[in-house]
Amino acid sequence: MKFSHKKKAYVAAILYALITGFSFLFSKLTLNLANPLDTLAHRFTVSFIFAFIPVLLGWIKLDITKKDILRILPLSLFYPIMSFGFQIFGLVYISSSEAGIIQATIPIFTMIFSTIFLKERPSILQKISILLSVAGVVYIFFMKAINLKSNIFIGIVLILLSSLSSAGNNVLARKMSGQYKPICLTYTVTAIGFVFFNIMSIINHSLKGTLNLYFKPFTNPLFVVSIVYLGILSSLITSFLVNYALSKMEASKMSVFNNLSTLITMIAGIIFLGEKLQYFHIIGAVMIILGVIGTNFLDKIS
Repeated sequence: MKFSHKKKAYVAAILYALITGFSFLFSKLTLNLANPLDTLAHRFTVSFIFAFIPVLLGWIKLDITKKDILRILPLSLFYPIMSFGFQIFGLVYISSSEAGIIQATIPIFTMIFSTIFLKERPSILQKISILLSVAGVVYIFFMKAINLKSNIFIGIVLILLSSLSSAGNNVLARKMSGQYKPICLTYTVTAIGFVFFNIMSIINHSLKGTLNLYFKPFTNPLFVVSIVYLGILSSLITSFLVNYALSKMEASKMSVFNNLSTLITMIAGIIFLGEKLQYFHIIGAVMIILGVIGTNFLDKIS
């Protein structure tokens, strides 16, 4: 039975990596049919509707007060507002493959924040691993000869800010997990994301006088498929898969599967979007992945 549960946990982790890896592809596709704010608004509308169907049917009961919402609000600012906000605008300027490589640094930023705010102390080898991953990102930037005024640089900064936001969410969520059940946190941040992004999108359309075009992207079947994938699979199902996997395996082992997501993102961008992958992308990605693996498995060695 133990082997069976462990096997299911690994299946859940792999499914999580697959879904997350393809999310950049679908995000990039939606940007060809809608602006970033509309994409986020529609994504979380779908996510919100799907999330609350079980609540309306009485399958899931939520015990959340107004005070709870105010306490969870800072968490929602990191995720989904800043995390997805910076990500979708960053994808306007760079490829999904490059975005996936940069977001492989999330576990690294998480460890740095954990050291500062949670007083967790990494070993010497873990610190070396952190430097290796950072060097991988710097190497990719250097080889691309990025101009600080270029649009590519803007995209890189935005994706890095998205990664930092996700790392901040990891640390804050770790603290709040002792106060709230995972399902309560998931439902609350989803609802806040739904309200925030829809308000921002409506304001944007109102200022431009294009409110009549708000639902136009849904006339395109590709957009519908992409937004359903992002709203349901990439925003909700992955949360449940992560929670299940973490109930059966160590967090350090689970986090390694984020690196699989990076590889899937790179491959998906090449196959489906025709993005070009240079040799330095691969070298940089290997450095990042080795660094992340080191930070997860070298904690016992000082």
